[in-house]
Amino acid sequence: MKISNILDHIDSGHMALPEFQRGYVWNRDQVRGLFDSLYRHHPVGGLLVWVTESSTAHSRGDGPVAPGVVKLLLDGQQRMTSLYGVIRGRPPKFFDGNDRAFTDLRFNLESEAFAFYQPVKMQDDPLWIDVTELMVKGNTGLGEILGRITSNPDLVARTGDYAARLSRLLSIQEINLHVEEVTGSDKTLDVVVDIFNRVNSGGTKLSKGDLALAKICADWPDARERMKGHLGRWAEAGYGFNLDWLLRSVNTVLTGEAKFLHLHEKSAAEVESALKRTTKHIDTCLNLIAGRLGLDHDQVFFSRFAVPVMVRYLDLHSGPLDARERDKLLFWFVQSGMWGRFSGSTETVIDKDLEALEGPDGGLDRLLQGLRLWHGGLCVEPDHFTGWSLGARFYPVLYMLTRMGEARDWGSGLPLKAGLLGKGSSLEVHHIFPKSRLYEKKGYSRSEVNALANFCFLTKDTNNVLISNRLPEEYFPEIEARLPGALASQWIPDDPELWKIANFRDFLEARKALLAAETNRRMTDLLHGETEWLGAGAATASAPVVVVGGITSQEEEEQLDALNAWVVARGLPPGVISYDYADPETGVQRAVFDLVWPQGLQAELSQPVAVLLNESGETLALASGGFRCFTSVADFKRYVERDILSEDAA
Repeated sequence: MKISNILDHIDSGHMALPEFQRGYVWNRDQVRGLFDSLYRHHPVGGLLVWVTESSTAHSRGDGPVAPGVVKLLLDGQQRMTSLYGVIRGRPPKFFDGNDRAFTDLRFNLESEAFAFYQPVKMQDDPLWIDVTELMVKGNTGLGEILGRITSNPDLVARTGDYAARLSRLLSIQEINLHVEEVTGSDKTLDVVVDIFNRVNSGGTKLSKGDLALAKICADWPDARERMKGHLGRWAEAGYGFNLDWLLRSVNTVLTGEAKFLHLHEKSAAEVESALKRTTKHIDTCLNLIAGRLGLDHDQVFFSRFAVPVMVRYLDLHSGPLDARERDKLLFWFVQSGMWGRFSGSTETVIDKDLEALEGPDGGLDRLLQGLRLWHGGLCVEPDHFTGWSLGARFYPVLYMLTRMGEARDWGSGLPLKAGLLGKGSSLEVHHIFPKSRLYEKKGYSRSEVNALANFCFLTKDTNNVLISNRLPEEYFPEIEARLPGALASQWIPDDPELWKIANFRDFLEARKALLAAETNRRMTDLLHGETEWLGAGAATASAPVVVVGGITSQEEEEQLDALNAWVVARGLPPGVISYDYADPETGVQRAVFDLVWPQGLQAELSQPVAVLLNESGETLALASGGFRCFTSVADFKRYVERDILSEDAA
């Protein structure tokens, strides 16, 4: 089928994009390469379409499909979107992405090269012609361009060559692309999605959530945008959730299961009602977790897959929770996060916990019993705070203790409780023993320098002005004299000998014991006297696992912070510093990655990305299994500019 006819089919609604397809992700290099190949009549591959009845076809975008049968693009979306965007001068109706990738494509009549418009290089140069202008105007445009050529004495002798090249460029629309069709009554949505995943094996496959959402959107076209609206609202509050997570929560409310197996049996009205209840329950959970536990932003919001279980519990529960129920539910949430309950096989674990809520004997006690049988004793010991870096699993616990208790700022003396200082950006992580001084001392590893027991939270002014790069033996006596008890409120050992850099390791051990005792005290408070839940369980002892990776120096941390700021300045979401990577099967923490975008720089549209500076081969091997990895800031910036923003990197 000729490219021009395919574009006409898109205009008429005879060809469209299925609802389950992801958006447009090509960059300018790929668009340029496509047109160069077509101009030179090199093969660019065919299309794969699903031929189905338009009455049951569920396509993306606002444009209606034509009556009768419609062809839904399974393979070839990126190519056809690029062709449509350049040839028509606008995106197709089903477009979802960055249209700068195909805007302002130019062709040089002398070199026969394609490039995107650069004012300094191309302005006032008649040999650089606007490809879209030529395509839209057709032969009229060709005549106008040749008129400009013949009016230039320096170019008139080459008019014949240029005319041939313009005709060749214009004839791209007449090139035939092979269109292979998937037809038959047996080609259900499930079968077609499986075909799609097989064809697109080199790219990002559709998840079960993508398929479930496609089925929902078939009967409720506004579902995706409604869900994105809620995700945007939570993002503004500091929580970075995704569509799959929200859909999982809706599914637990509606079906009582984590797996999407029965969701497609539900009507649009049932799904819409469940979404309303789910978002209300999620808001309740976030308010409880932020207000009672102080976990008020994304970096400290561990155990996010506990929330689908919590919303199911709230949906089954009639009326508001009393204080005991509320705190027991929060106890379960914290314990799930501390021990990595949902870091492994998420669906299976959620289903086990949902099962504990069902039936006459179901409820919080059965939920806690399952957690204790799975992990063993729920008491925290000092060695649990041996972790290091912001990616450690107990980092949120340290933040929680600061927000829940009597912790006070060392500059103002004000309490750091939840709600008093706004969101998490109001507090900064402070190294009690400055990193630079520890590295100067030599002999301390990065895991010791960045140990959790060397962290505390302070206001920005206190961190930068009052303490700066001084050692505890210098500034602790000043704080204690001015604000008695402020050091103890942040679990600082009271022995001045431990404040000396020579005794840094002893300081860490002493503070770990204080932090463990405080954690157990806070957990006891949440249980309202039911302390039997903190007792021993049936856990099996396991060998300690070495966690690899992580930020190695202050210079490296500053590089990553600057890179994150650079990304945000370009309208993209910030990455996660010191990302906790767990084994997908066991949930055991394996590594800390420097800077990660788990959902990609364009949520749902681009692959997960990790920036790893000065890391070992073992760390890179772990990350490369699920992330596109960059080991230099310059390479990452080129990727953002060319592949994400579709700019020509300098």
